[in-house]
Amino acid sequence: MQAERVKGIRINYTIRDITKIALLSAIAFVLMVFAEFPIPLFPAFLKFDISDLPALIGAFAMGPVAGVIIEFVKNLVHFFFRSETGGVGNLANFVVGVSFVFPAGLVYSLNKTRKGALIGMAVGTVAMAFLASLANYYVLIPLYAKLYSMEAILEMMNKGNKAIVDLKTYILYAVIPFNILKAAIISLIAMLIYKKVSPILHR
Repeated sequence: MQAERVKGIRINYTIRDITKIALLSAIAFVLMVFAEFPIPLFPAFLKFDISDLPALIGAFAMGPVAGVIIEFVKNLVHFFFRSETGGVGNLANFVVGVSFVFPAGLVYSLNKTRKGALIGMAVGTVAMAFLASLANYYVLIPLYAKLYSMEAILEMMNKGNKAIVDLKTYILYAVIPFNILKAAIISLIAMLIYKKVSPILHR
């Protein structure tokens, strides 16, 4: 049975595809829980992890919607079992992750070459930094402020980087460089391993 498509994007999946998506979601959850760590010069709550990598691999192998599903399942499971932020952190992770893997997977689905993958990940990196900035400024930090206080949040930001004194400098000196760095590292790893794992995902 062939997966249905809308304008080239797969919207329906076989049982085998669903199994692969579930496996990649589980790997993403494990990476999110056990392989995250803070980075110097960034606020401590901006923890680096590569849990978007399985979603990117899934988006390349099964289309951009698969990447979105993996991001959703990963964060849904994390919300129920590990969330410490009332779901705000999971919302942030989902929005930022999808803004990276969906454009990357979409571009690659239109040009399944190494060049297409590179262009897709470059587009995804830009989209990730841009949408993460908008989401943090207008939605995520205001939601965090309701859980804690804006003063406490700004104090944590400044402790990580003295140049951060308000929300705008947080976006400039933390959100944008952090997400560009994260996307670049995940993209590099994906380029190194995709050809090795893609035969398994395409069986």
